[in-house]
Amino acid sequence: MTQKFESAVFAGGCFWCMVQPFDSLPGIEKVRSGYTGGHTVNPTYEEVSSHTTGHTEAVKIVFDPQKLTYAELVSIYWEQTDPTDAMGQFQDRGDSYRPVIFVADDTQRQIAEKSRAALAASGRFDKPILTTIEDAKPFYEAEEYHQDFYKKDPTREALEMSQRLAFQQKNWHKD
Repeated sequence: MTQKFESAVFAGGCFWCMVQPFDSLPGIEKVRSGYTGGHTVNPTYEEVSSHTTGHTEAVKIVFDPQKLTYAELVSIYWEQTDPTDAMGQFQDRGDSYRPVIFVADDTQRQIAEKSRAALAASGRFDKPILTTIEDAKPFYEAEEYHQDFYKKDPTREALEMSQRLAFQQKNWHKD
Protein backbone atom coordinates (compact mmCIF):
# COMPACT_ATOMS: atom_id res chain seq x y z
CA MET A 1 0.00 0.00 0.00
CA THR A 2 1.32 3.42 -0.98
CA GLN A 3 1.24 6.17 1.63
CA LYS A 4 -0.67 9.22 0.38
CA PHE A 5 0.41 12.53 1.80
CA GLU A 6 -1.50 15.79 1.65
CA SER A 7 -0.35 19.32 2.34
CA ALA A 8 -1.62 22.30 4.29
CA VAL A 9 -0.34 25.86 3.94
CA PHE A 10 -0.74 28.30 6.82
CA ALA A 11 0.48 31.84 7.35
CA GLY A 12 0.59 33.13 10.90
CA GLY A 13 3.28 35.75 11.20
CA CYS A 14 6.95 34.88 11.23
CA PHE A 15 7.37 31.47 9.64
CA TRP A 16 10.11 30.64 12.15
CA CYS A 17 7.43 30.53 14.84
CA MET A 18 5.04 28.38 12.82
CA VAL A 19 7.27 25.33 12.27
CA GLN A 20 7.84 23.86 15.72
CA PRO A 21 4.16 23.53 16.76
CA PHE A 22 3.56 21.18 13.82
CA ASP A 23 6.98 19.62 13.32
CA SER A 24 6.87 16.84 15.88
CA LEU A 25 3.24 15.77 15.62
CA PRO A 26 2.50 12.16 14.64
CA GLY A 27 1.64 12.03 10.95
CA ILE A 28 3.75 15.03 9.94
CA GLU A 29 6.18 14.19 7.16
CA LYS A 30 7.79 17.65 6.95
CA VAL A 31 7.23 21.34 7.60
CA ARG A 32 8.90 23.87 5.30
CA SER A 33 9.07 27.64 5.64
CA GLY A 34 8.35 29.68 2.53
CA TYR A 35 6.46 32.38 0.72
CA THR A 36 3.10 32.29 -1.02
CA GLY A 37 0.20 34.40 -2.18
CA GLY A 38 2.14 36.99 -4.14
CA HIS A 39 3.05 37.86 -7.69
CA THR A 40 6.84 37.40 -7.69
CA VAL A 41 8.29 34.07 -8.87
CA ASN A 42 10.93 32.56 -6.57
CA PRO A 43 11.09 35.53 -4.18
CA THR A 44 13.93 35.97 -1.72
CA TYR A 45 13.55 36.83 1.93
CA GLU A 46 14.77 40.35 1.23
CA GLU A 47 12.16 40.81 -1.52
CA VAL A 48 9.32 39.53 0.65
CA SER A 49 10.52 41.69 3.56
CA SER A 50 10.28 44.75 1.30
CA HIS A 51 6.48 44.24 1.21
CA THR A 52 6.44 44.64 -2.59
CA THR A 53 5.93 41.02 -3.69
CA GLY A 54 2.46 40.40 -2.28
CA HIS A 55 3.82 37.25 -0.64
CA THR A 56 3.14 36.13 2.90
CA GLU A 57 5.53 34.15 5.07
CA ALA A 58 3.96 30.73 5.49
CA VAL A 59 4.60 27.09 6.28
CA LYS A 60 3.80 24.12 4.09
CA ILE A 61 2.97 21.05 6.13
CA VAL A 62 3.12 17.66 4.45
CA PHE A 63 1.07 15.18 6.46
CA ASP A 64 -0.47 11.72 6.47
CA PRO A 65 -4.26 12.22 6.66
CA GLN A 66 -4.63 8.70 8.08
CA LYS A 67 -2.75 9.84 11.20
CA LEU A 68 -3.65 13.54 11.41
CA THR A 69 -6.58 15.18 9.66
CA TYR A 70 -6.67 18.55 7.96
CA ALA A 71 -9.34 19.63 10.46
CA GLU A 72 -6.97 18.80 13.33
CA LEU A 73 -4.22 20.85 11.66
CA VAL A 74 -6.57 23.82 11.30
CA SER A 75 -7.42 23.59 15.00
CA ILE A 76 -3.73 23.58 15.89
CA TYR A 77 -3.17 26.51 13.51
CA TRP A 78 -5.71 28.72 15.32
CA GLU A 79 -3.83 28.29 18.59
CA GLN A 80 -0.60 29.58 17.04
CA THR A 81 -2.09 32.89 15.93
CA ASP A 82 -4.06 35.94 16.93
CA PRO A 83 -6.98 35.47 14.53
CA THR A 84 -8.28 38.97 15.32
CA ASP A 85 -5.22 40.76 13.90
CA ALA A 86 -5.24 41.03 10.11
CA MET A 87 -2.22 43.35 9.88
CA GLY A 88 0.45 40.96 11.12
CA GLN A 89 1.12 38.78 14.10
CA PHE A 90 2.56 39.97 17.38
CA GLN A 91 5.78 41.95 16.79
CA ASP A 92 5.74 41.19 13.05
CA ARG A 93 3.70 43.80 11.20
CA GLY A 94 2.62 44.16 7.59
CA ASP A 95 1.00 42.15 4.84
CA SER A 96 3.82 39.60 4.65
CA TYR A 97 2.88 38.52 8.19
CA ARG A 98 -0.91 38.43 7.87
CA PRO A 99 -2.78 35.32 9.03
CA VAL A 100 -4.09 33.21 6.15
CA ILE A 101 -5.25 29.66 5.64
CA PHE A 102 -4.37 28.82 2.03
CA VAL A 103 -6.68 26.05 0.83
CA ALA A 104 -5.85 23.55 -1.90
CA ASP A 105 -9.40 22.52 -2.77
CA ASP A 106 -13.08 22.79 -1.89
CA THR A 107 -12.78 20.20 0.89
CA GLN A 108 -10.05 22.18 2.65
CA ARG A 109 -12.05 25.38 2.15
CA GLN A 110 -15.17 23.86 3.73
CA ILE A 111 -13.18 22.57 6.70
CA ALA A 112 -11.40 25.91 7.20
CA GLU A 113 -14.60 27.97 6.87
CA LYS A 114 -16.49 25.71 9.28
CA SER A 115 -13.63 25.95 11.77
CA ARG A 116 -13.43 29.74 11.45
CA ALA A 117 -17.21 30.04 11.95
CA ALA A 118 -17.03 27.82 15.04
CA LEU A 119 -14.22 29.94 16.46
CA ALA A 120 -16.19 33.13 15.80
CA ALA A 121 -19.29 31.65 17.47
CA SER A 122 -17.32 30.37 20.47
CA GLY A 123 -17.05 33.80 22.10
CA ARG A 124 -13.37 33.20 22.85
CA PHE A 125 -12.51 36.62 21.39
CA ASP A 126 -14.30 39.94 21.78
CA LYS A 127 -13.13 41.07 18.35
CA PRO A 128 -14.06 39.55 14.97
CA ILE A 129 -12.01 36.72 13.46
CA LEU A 130 -10.06 38.34 10.62
CA THR A 131 -7.92 35.44 9.39
CA THR A 132 -8.60 35.03 5.69
CA ILE A 133 -9.12 31.81 3.79
CA GLU A 134 -7.66 32.01 0.30
CA ASP A 135 -6.98 29.69 -2.61
CA ALA A 136 -3.50 28.22 -2.52
CA LYS A 137 -0.98 29.79 -4.84
CA PRO A 138 2.52 28.56 -5.69
CA PHE A 139 4.58 27.96 -2.57
CA TYR A 140 8.25 28.93 -2.75
CA GLU A 141 10.51 27.45 -0.11
CA ALA A 142 12.51 29.98 1.85
CA GLU A 143 16.26 29.93 1.91
CA GLU A 144 17.80 27.02 3.81
CA TYR A 145 18.90 29.15 6.76
CA HIS A 146 15.18 29.76 7.51
CA GLN A 147 14.31 26.04 7.62
CA ASP A 148 13.95 24.51 11.10
CA PHE A 149 15.09 27.79 12.60
CA TYR A 150 13.93 26.80 16.07
CA LYS A 151 16.54 24.03 16.03
CA LYS A 152 19.32 26.19 14.57
CA ASP A 153 18.99 29.22 16.84
CA PRO A 154 16.81 28.40 19.87
CA THR A 155 17.78 31.58 21.72
CA ARG A 156 16.61 33.86 18.93
CA GLU A 157 13.55 31.67 18.38
CA ALA A 158 12.64 32.12 22.06
CA LEU A 159 12.83 35.91 21.65
CA GLU A 160 10.64 35.75 18.53
CA MET A 161 8.13 33.57 20.35
CA SER A 162 7.78 35.62 23.55
CA GLN A 163 4.75 37.74 22.54
CA ARG A 164 3.13 34.77 20.81
CA LEU A 165 3.52 32.58 23.89
CA ALA A 166 2.07 35.27 26.17
CA PHE A 167 -0.93 35.60 23.82
CA GLN A 168 -1.39 31.84 23.73
CA GLN A 169 -1.30 31.60 27.50
CA LYS A 170 -3.86 34.38 27.89
CA ASN A 171 -6.25 33.36 25.11
CA TRP A 172 -5.81 29.68 24.35
CA HIS A 173 -4.60 27.99 27.51
CA LYS A 174 -6.80 29.70 30.05
CA ASP A 175 -9.42 26.95 30.11
